[in-house]
Amino acid sequence: MREGAEYDQKPWRATALTLFPEMFPGPLGHTLAGKALEAGLWSLEALDIRGFARDKHRTVDDAPFGGGAGMVMRADVVDAAIEAAPPVGPLVYLTPRGVPLTQARAKALAAGPGVTLLCGRYEGVDQRVLDARDVEEISIGDFVLSGGEAAALIILDVCVRLLPGVMGGAESLDEESFENGLLEYPHYTRPRVWAGMEPPGVLLSGDHGRVAAWRREQSEAVTQQRRPDLWATYARKRARREPQN
Repeated sequence: MREGAEYDQKPWRATALTLFPEMFPGPLGHTLAGKALEAGLWSLEALDIRGFARDKHRTVDDAPFGGGAGMVMRADVVDAAIEAAPPVGPLVYLTPRGVPLTQARAKALAAGPGVTLLCGRYEGVDQRVLDARDVEEISIGDFVLSGGEAAALIILDVCVRLLPGVMGGAESLDEESFENGLLEYPHYTRPRVWAGMEPPGVLLSGDHGRVAAWRREQSEAVTQQRRPDLWATYARKRARREPQN
């Protein structure tokens, strides 16, 4: 993989290999990520895979060997697009069969020079080019999208918000879901009374210690209820940290 190589390019650089370059930056252009893009905190290039097709019809796909429904993106065309992309950071293919995206992996990507995102379509990409290019396969969830572009936008959003200068403060990032192995606690703001409901009294107490303890309790409760997989890992780590009687 290309992640370990030495690069001097700055800012953080993202490249999307796609059949629909007009989808980028898409909704990110209307967010803090878009403002950061305009400010030069990161850069984005979308390369049209179809531009690397070799026939007059700009064919990028063909029927799968062995038969079956759908079409498969050709290895020669995809490889030519990869070859033309700036060699910055790891090459990531967005696919439901990939390793699930985690906050830890996003932080590692954001800490590097950038990322190249390969957006598949149809039934996917010929496995030979994935093997030849040592592509990292990442999934954003146990579901199937029409193509990899939406998943690529999610990865960009997750990574870009971690770049220095994009978000407001480091403290807000530290308290987000998954940063400490737990889901985030609930939030409340003005008006103090809404639809007959008030926020928990501890949040109005001014006692920062009690507030911190309440938030930790809430995070633990919601994680245990909604994500037993995360809770099991957190509980094991907590048990190792706590002194044994």
